[in-house]
Amino acid sequence: MPGRTLPTIPQAEVEAHNTKKSCYVTIGERVFDVTDFIDSHPGGGELVLEYAGKDVKQIMEDEISHFHSEAAYEILEESLVGFMPTEPVLKAATNSSHPDQVVPLPATANGKEELKKQGVDTDELPTRAPYASTGLSSAEDLSKDTDVETDWKTHKFLDLNRPLFAQMLFSKFSKEFYLEQVHRPRHYRGGDSAPLFGNFLEPLTKTAWYVVPTLWLPPVLYGSYLGLTHLPVPQGPLYWALGLFLWTLVEYILHRFLFHLDYYLPDNPVALTLHFLLHGIHHYLPMDKYRLVMPPTLFVVLATPFYKLAHAVFWYNWYAAITVFSGGIFGYICYDCTHYWLHHHQLPSFVRELKKYHLAHHYQNFELGFGVTSKFWDYIWGTELQYAKPIKTS
Repeated sequence: MPGRTLPTIPQAEVEAHNTKKSCYVTIGERVFDVTDFIDSHPGGGELVLEYAGKDVKQIMEDEISHFHSEAAYEILEESLVGFMPTEPVLKAATNSSHPDQVVPLPATANGKEELKKQGVDTDELPTRAPYASTGLSSAEDLSKDTDVETDWKTHKFLDLNRPLFAQMLFSKFSKEFYLEQVHRPRHYRGGDSAPLFGNFLEPLTKTAWYVVPTLWLPPVLYGSYLGLTHLPVPQGPLYWALGLFLWTLVEYILHRFLFHLDYYLPDNPVALTLHFLLHGIHHYLPMDKYRLVMPPTLFVVLATPFYKLAHAVFWYNWYAAITVFSGGIFGYICYDCTHYWLHHHQLPSFVRELKKYHLAHHYQNFELGFGVTSKFWDYIWGTELQYAKPIKTS
């Protein structure tokens, strides 16, 4: 299918297409829209719907159940609508120093080499662009400007050449269309920042990762020093550790219930714009290295209520309050720096699982896997992300 621009489709979206009105099936990484084929399936439409949103490789190869001819596979190829990264792809991205050449999908010789290093059989993988939804056609194109005009003409979502804020605020598209598009990653000019406001506010939306520890670590260290020197042992360290632990819960709650409010959003441009500014832009442009950590202005807005809450809860001791708060902000600093490195760097082996987990949140299922620095609360709340399992070949 030369010339076709095919998107990366998250696992959650594939699984949601499980009805007669819209039916997707997969074979490995490939996603097929078989809605129009349901009624004409020789084995009956019920069998197709039984596997709606699932992988059909094994059942199609099972000659006892139902023999499938070459024509059946040709029909599937004509129904190819995109790609869904599976566990081998995510594993290769996790261990790679260039994850953007592997996820969403390896298309180039370079991308396939990244997979081969992990022992993945690439013989049956189609040749596709690593960022197919952006119009990029090879790994080398990752260092070139994104064809934003093609993306705009294809999807009619946002024109990356123009300020995104105004387009969102005055948009006419539905919430359903917005959520579908914002969770399909784009790659903008080698990871640079697309214009958000296009005016004097633009610098306020961009933050280099090192700004976070540079700005906030000194006051955190000072607050920790005050608490630890004015509270008896072991109260000081315990209060500080409590703050650090509470941060992990705050991280989870913010990510799940605020950043991913998603389907509970009102269906109007203002609500969608606020969602886009808060977190949607990160899923839309996940390799934007200047919008991966929280801008100082937004941090102050979000941190102030927690500062007041700490003093309200620990009203009986100012030093206890400042120690708990300092431990929590230290956790935030670790979170933001970790988040940046999960996207842009190869990590030591003992934390690569976190990288794989977070990549799966972006490229497989954005409705699960909300923990970034830890999976603990995903286990507790039942939102642990299970990786898409590859189908074994004979």
